[in-house]
Amino acid sequence: MQSHLNRRQWSLSVGAGLLGLHGLARAAGELPLFDAHIHYSHDAWEVVPPKQAVAILRKAGLKGALVSSSNDQGTQMLIAEAPDLIVAELRPYRTRGEIGSWLRDPTVIQYLEERLAKYQYVGIGEFHVSGADADLPVPKRMVAMARERGLVLHAHSDADAVDRLFRQWPEARILWAHSGFDRPEQIRETLRRHPRLWSDLAYRGDQATLGKVDPAWRDAFNEFPERFMVGTDTFTPERWYYIGSHADYSRGWLSDLPKPLAEQIGWRNAERLLRGGGASKA
Repeated sequence: MQSHLNRRQWSLSVGAGLLGLHGLARAAGELPLFDAHIHYSHDAWEVVPPKQAVAILRKAGLKGALVSSSNDQGTQMLIAEAPDLIVAELRPYRTRGEIGSWLRDPTVIQYLEERLAKYQYVGIGEFHVSGADADLPVPKRMVAMARERGLVLHAHSDADAVDRLFRQWPEARILWAHSGFDRPEQIRETLRRHPRLWSDLAYRGDQATLGKVDPAWRDAFNEFPERFMVGTDTFTPERWYYIGSHADYSRGWLSDLPKPLAEQIGWRNAERLLRGGGASKA
């Protein structure tokens, strides 16, 4: 209990400082961003209530945010607060602890079915799966459910699992979380194999140094200008207070790219993929 309170107090103090740094409004003409990797899970909404969470997103200058949560209640609370801003995806986890167990838990399917019948989503994810585990019965059924509804799959996966997901559903649209944490040369190889694969850049940090885009990443962005998008990954409550500073960091390195390419990665690619249709409806 004491450690939880200490973490909460630290989070609130850090958050107050960072929000102060970013002010109440963004600069005119600033590049808008669409954050394609936000979580608002059960431990986050205890520390950052929905109104404050939405205020953080808006102060960061976001025009959209792809949100999932463990459990889905967090996502629904944010949608109720800001339906113009939040784009919902359904995570197959009811608690954070299911990240490793969901692959072999058939009750996950019932949970997904119940939520998909009740609410509207653009995708399923972010889910963690590697290698041959993608072919286990629970992930395969999840992919089939996404296929039935035309939903995006947001996969925290290695390239092997991505290949397997596409074998199950060749017409899938997959958003590759963290670009698989692969190097840009390997990411390009995987993108070449799969024309319907997109990559988010959440929690990377290696694409630029001091605002200058790494040459290998620049080659990847130039080859696939319509396939990358930015993301923060608020996988702990504390990271909610870094959304604004991460947005500033992203704008910094994006400014080292030609403006049309910066806009593609900054928001247009996510807008097309995540607001271009294909959402499930109750």
